[in-house]
Amino acid sequence: MIQVKLRHAGAGSKSVMASLLSAGALVVILAAASPTPIKLAVFDFELEDSSAAASSTVSADTMQLTSVTNDVRQLFERSGRYIPIDGSTADADAARTHTLRDCNACAAVIARLLGADQSFVGVVRRVSRTEYAVRFEIRDARTGTIISNGDSGLRMGADYSWSRGAVRLIKDRLLEQ
Repeated sequence: MIQVKLRHAGAGSKSVMASLLSAGALVVILAAASPTPIKLAVFDFELEDSSAAASSTVSADTMQLTSVTNDVRQLFERSGRYIPIDGSTADADAARTHTLRDCNACAAVIARLLGADQSFVGVVRRVSRTEYAVRFEIRDARTGTIISNGDSGLRMGADYSWSRGAVRLIKDRLLEQ
């Protein structure tokens, strides 16, 4: 606590004291209004390819998945609501093989082991070379309960637009609510 000693209790001194008290109250209000950021384990985006030409993930797909993952991590960090934790460092088969979308909430357990409060799994579902959908799921790392999720619905655009679609979905469904 800051203590201020005033020699003269004149009108000017009282206004200085009132200003200091107001500033102190503002600091307390602002501190209460900004909650502690949530530690969020952000796992690499996964590709679910249901297109007619579906095959194993090619290098161009890997590059785009890396790009969308990096863009989303930066979005979370800039939001101030989250502290992203890199989920790619997890020593778990589902994280290494990019199959968290199919592991029945194992991402929450892995997130807890990484020291996170919540887990984030993002998926790009390719319908064709120019149609895709993006979805995400955030779970509580202690209980596995879904906290938030979203699905973009069908979008048009080649793989270079995955990042734009993912960022817009997360802003609309999570950050700008």
